[in-house]
Amino acid sequence: MAYFAQIDENNIVTQVIVVTDSDTSDENGSEVESIGATFCSNLLGGNWKQTSYNGNLRKNYAGIGYTYDNTRDAFIPPQPYPSWKLVEETCQWEAPVSYPVTLPGEVYTWDEETIQWIRVDETQA
Repeated sequence: MAYFAQIDENNIVTQVIVVTDSDTSDENGSEVESIGATFCSNLLGGNWKQTSYNGNLRKNYAGIGYTYDNTRDAFIPPQPYPSWKLVEETCQWEAPVSYPVTLPGEVYTWDEETIQWIRVDETQA
């Protein structure tokens, strides 16, 4: 099985589908991205890029709303907060302040207004 993401004119992922090996393989049985992308385009139209669960291909598994960055050849998740910065090596977003060391049961949430992690009160959980 192979996974393909449809990207729109703004390089935003609009859907991700599973494609059988027979629809992605050449005459020797080798998986070829262009064969799978052509299959997807003929079936559903649009522009398609292969993605993988393990991150071996294009850094991250594509999800709806992710951006395909052609320069990095990577799928990038939506930026969760304006203060978070993109880590080039992983194409994942990182908070400007590290997540706190926690005790069992402690949960923190990001507060963009104060640019810090705030402990979630157990009565709110």
